[in-house]
Amino acid sequence: MLSSSMILEKRQTLLKTEKIVVIEDETDILEVIAYNLKREGYDVVTSTSGEDGLEKIDKLKPNLVVLDLMLPEVDGIELCRKLKADPVTQSIPVIMVTAKGEESDVVLGLGVGADDYVTKPFSPRELTARVKAVLRRSKSKGETDRRERVTVEGVVIDPQRHEVKVDGEDVLLTATEFRLLHFLASHPGRVFTRDHLLTRVIGEDAIVIDRNIDVHVRAIRKKLGPRRELIETIRGVGYRFQDRD
Repeated sequence: MLSSSMILEKRQTLLKTEKIVVIEDETDILEVIAYNLKREGYDVVTSTSGEDGLEKIDKLKPNLVVLDLMLPEVDGIELCRKLKADPVTQSIPVIMVTAKGEESDVVLGLGVGADDYVTKPFSPRELTARVKAVLRRSKSKGETDRRERVTVEGVVIDPQRHEVKVDGEDVLLTATEFRLLHFLASHPGRVFTRDHLLTRVIGEDAIVIDRNIDVHVRAIRKKLGPRRELIETIRGVGYRFQDRD
């Protein structure tokens, strides 16, 4: 008869092969996160510092990183910024974990490339649900890549290259920002509610709130610079991309 540990190990081998690096300096929280992700069958590698975590990411090239905002040596914001600036690691999705729930911290985390965030305290079930959702969206990214390029008033959105240019200059967007901008630009003039965008762009299986869409739109507008007015806010409803035809 197999022991519980043998059953867990067999389940991990059979169900999933995704590797996740978890970087958290509070050991009790780190152990809880690692235990619950391993129960779901993920291959989990842990670290308690930014420098060590960055080395493990560079070495292992994981499928996802769970990253605490407040870390010794290199904090989560700087680490995320480094990952997204490196062509080798920029496509690795990042879930930011933070004890700070203020909007400014959310904006900062998503602004440097985090794909999602959770605030402490959180339930293990919530975190694992977010991990599954982010990994699922990452795998389905190819569906967006097959869509056509959109060009409007100096803005070029090319899914084949996963590139955005504004007046000839490259603009770096996160995967979620890219999907959101491309979706809106592909339907000019049409108004979408936040709920609709959450379902079509973020994913109906993700545990998110309306403010997530607002944060992503704010980040996109900042990166579009002089073309920011192309995304319109429809008060009390949602957003639309201007129809300039």
